[in-house]
Formats: sequence, structure tokens, C-alpha cells
Amino acid sequence: MTLRHRGLGLVIGMVADQVFADPQKHHPVAWFGSWATRVEKTTHADSQAAGAVFTALTVAPVLVGGMLVERVSARHGWVRVAATAAATWAALGARRLADEGRIMADRLEGGDLDAAREQLPNLCGRDPRCLDAEGLGRATVESMAENTNDAGVCTIFWGALAGVPGILTHRALNTLDAMVGHRNQRYGRFGTASARTDDAAAWVPARLTGALACVCAPLVGGDAPRAWQIMRRDGARHPSPNGGWCESAWAGALGVRLGGENRYGDRVESRSTLGDGPRPTGPQVRRAAKLVTAVTAAATGLLAGALIVFGGGRK
Repeated sequence: MTLRHRGLGLVIGMVADQVFADPQKHHPVAWFGSWATRVEKTTHADSQAAGAVFTALTVAPVLVGGMLVERVSARHGWVRVAATAAATWAALGARRLADEGRIMADRLEGGDLDAAREQLPNLCGRDPRCLDAEGLGRATVESMAENTNDAGVCTIFWGALAGVPGILTHRALNTLDAMVGHRNQRYGRFGTASARTDDAAAWVPARLTGALACVCAPLVGGDAPRAWQIMRRDGARHPSPNGGWCESAWAGALGVRLGGENRYGDRVESRSTLGDGPRPTGPQVRRAAKLVTAVTAAATGLLAGALIVFGGGRK
């Protein structure tokens, strides 16, 4: 098996995501979420150790399953292509993310704030009830920036590096982070292992996501050097070790200002400002959605392309 087969599978999976989006019914992520919920019921305790056990127990079957798929298909290149493509398609969420962003842009441009507030939970967990048009636009752009990494570039990165096991394991970790990686009474300690492991897995891809957003800035009417300057200046101002690099790059590419106060139910976070310029509204949200697709395609071209061009030798 050559690495070219892996690269080709990544390309096919990315194209399938753009054409068909991720599956809406019987999604493997939903299956994993159901499994994780059952494990949580038997392992939950208010401690980091219990959270580490939970993370290991939920992710181990996914890793082992991915390794078995990789091994079974090792002697048949086109089976490896199909397996990698299927895993990539199931794990990627770039098309769905961009579609949700475009819907939000339509509602903001049409002035329908009630519909825009109903749309926001599809993108992030912030309380939309007190958000105006600029707050809704900011939340959308920030969510698309960070999730381009989580649901796009990370999938391609770990697929290129480790094949099907890398794709599935990262998606599992990212799902756990979304489920238990919250700073609240129930998950403040229990979710630490899942959150930190997901952060570690996304550390390199997040910086690649930011760099590619800067490179792709001209495709959405932005300036690449300016976007790079903003990312270098503001990337470390975010409370997340990864999110700031994505969000500041989007801010620089779009010429907008992100950051500020975020409300999650009764919890309020105050974040540093990222970027310069006005708050994003409908037109900037639409450009941000285009950037989601451009960055995901660029990551696929870079990483999968490298495997196809230079991966002719047997693994």
C-alpha cells in the first residue's frame, strides 16, 4: 500500500463532503455520542481521574476499530482508498458548517433577527436571546473559524498522518470535548482529560488552519499580509490554546473585529478583542462561509497532495 492511496482517499472524501455533506441520519458521530453517554453513566465522578478513565474507555474501541480497518485494507490499495474516503466523508463537516453560515447570512441580511437567533444553536452554544445582529454575526464567524479546524483541517491532517485510525480517533476526541469539555459544575473536573486531549490533537492543525486562512484571504476579498499580521498579533489572546489562531486569522482575512463578552446561560466570559474594524454582519458572515470551504480545500490540496505526489513508496 502506498501513501498515494491514502491521499487519494482524503481527496475523494473531501469532495464527497462538498457534494453530499455529511450524513444526516445514522451518523457515526451520533452512534459514538450514544456510546459515550452510556460510558459516562457508569464512570462519572467529580474528579479528573474519572474523566481520564472515561476518555480512554470511549476512545479505545474507536482507535482499535480504525487500526483493524487500516490493517485489513493494507494489501489492497483501492480498498484503502475507499475506507479512507468513507471515514473522511463521515468525519468532515465543512459543507454543513458553510451551509449553516450561509443560512445565518441570509437571515441577517434580511433583517430577520428572530430567525437568526433560532439559527445560532446550530453553530454554537451561546445564548442568542440577548444578541443583536452584530452579536449574532460575531458568534457565527467565530464558530465557523474554530470549527473549520475541528471539523475540517483536523480531519485531513490526522488522515494524512495516521489514516483511518487518525481520522476516527480525532473525531471521537472532538466529540467528547463537545459533550463534556465544559467549565461547569458537572464537567469542570470530569471533562478535563477529554478537553486537554482534544486541544493537544488540534494544536498543529489550528495553526495550519490560521495560516491557510491568511493565504486564502484574497479569495474572500481580504489581504493576506494583513491577515497574517493580525493572526500573529492576536492569536495568543484567546483563552483556548487553539481557537485564537483560527479566529484571529478569520478576523484579519475579513477585516472585522471579533472577541468580547460571550454568554452561555448563566455563565459569562469576557474575551480579548481579535482583529480591527467593524463587527461582522451579514455580508462578512457570507464571506466567512466561503473561507470555510477555501481553507478546507487548501488543507486537502496541501496534505493529500503531498501524499499523492511524494508517497509512491510502500508504507
